[in-house]
Amino acid sequence: MKITGVRTLLMQAAPASSGKPTKQVAPAADGVTSKLPGTRNWLFVKIETDAGIVGIGECSGWPRVLERAIEDLSVLLIGEDPTHIERIAQKLQVAMMGHGMLGTVGGGALTGIDIALWDIKGKALGTPIWNLLGGKVRDRVQIYTHANNREFAFSAKARGFKAIKCSGGNGLLDPVRKVAQMRDLLGDEIDIAVDVHGPPWLTPQDAVQLARALEPYNILWLEDPIAPDNIEGYQRLRDASSVPLAAGERVTGIFGERELIERDLVDVIQPDAGRAGGITQMKKIAAMAEAHHIMVAPHSGSLGPVAEYAALHLMASIPNALMLERMEDDWPGRRQTILPHPEQENGFLTVPDAPGLGCDVDEAFVAEYPSQGNVSVPSKPMDERDEIGGEGRLYVQTRIKRAKFFSAGDE
Repeated sequence: MKITGVRTLLMQAAPASSGKPTKQVAPAADGVTSKLPGTRNWLFVKIETDAGIVGIGECSGWPRVLERAIEDLSVLLIGEDPTHIERIAQKLQVAMMGHGMLGTVGGGALTGIDIALWDIKGKALGTPIWNLLGGKVRDRVQIYTHANNREFAFSAKARGFKAIKCSGGNGLLDPVRKVAQMRDLLGDEIDIAVDVHGPPWLTPQDAVQLARALEPYNILWLEDPIAPDNIEGYQRLRDASSVPLAAGERVTGIFGERELIERDLVDVIQPDAGRAGGITQMKKIAAMAEAHHIMVAPHSGSLGPVAEYAALHLMASIPNALMLERMEDDWPGRRQTILPHPEQENGFLTVPDAPGLGCDVDEAFVAEYPSQGNVSVPSKPMDERDEIGGEGRLYVQTRIKRAKFFSAGDE
């Protein structure tokens, strides 16, 4: 079997808007809302073979840029045997090195191709990808959703979620108060994670203070509290607090995640299912993490449904899978993009049993939403103080309004 063609399908995941953050609202009866910033793009890759088998993958990292990257790399794929996945991955990685170490852009390109190759191999052998990864550890994967207000938290609990995450597009205004309210609303039976990632990120000093303030609430994890390149800051935070830490969505491959894992700086590693390097790299990351008793919870907050399917196969096959981020309520079009839609029940996704990934995209529907933009648009000028207590659109910022940010008191 040989690769004969490579196609890309780029879509705007919802009509383009001003790029301003949208306020989270509780989902309708079908579990979805219509609110979504207009900067999100999804890029799918289809690899064709002379056997008539077509594999599908998904790229993230910068989808509009990645479409050109896939086009550039496609000449290296034509004529290759798609079942030799590791060999192709090594070939592409070496080919890209002339441009420098490309980080998540290169990782995103490798990811889309890698997922599509695994899909082809599973279809050719008539078996799901999880079976090629060693078989099932579990038949269903626990998922969590985002909840930043009372209405959405109660809705998530009613839909069977056993875990939620309090998060913000550029940080939470008052994370300690938010967690205290959620714990009071939901009780101890619901796990609560906290994501205060920037920009601007916290300084290590502020992150330590925040982590200590969150200790009484027994949160599941504190995610990306400081800039992802500040490894020594993670060490300081690790030494100063008992709160479980999570990170890893903004880097790619085993080399990007290595220090976080080998230095035991996190309790939960979060490779992004669309830019970590594909199923091949995520399997390796999971094995590295297992050796350090670190759990895996893939990031998928900006991803489309094909990468979600890939993460499901991985999570089904590894022992240290914790849970998967699920943005079921980000846009009604998500359900129309994928065929079939994943089976969700009581806070879990059922692991698919069809050969390969077990899914495809509706190309006609994707074509209805052509890409119109793919960068985050600042909502305020740089010189204006923003709602999270710092200067707007800076990379790192000490929090002002400190009493509010670190307090669990009433409004």
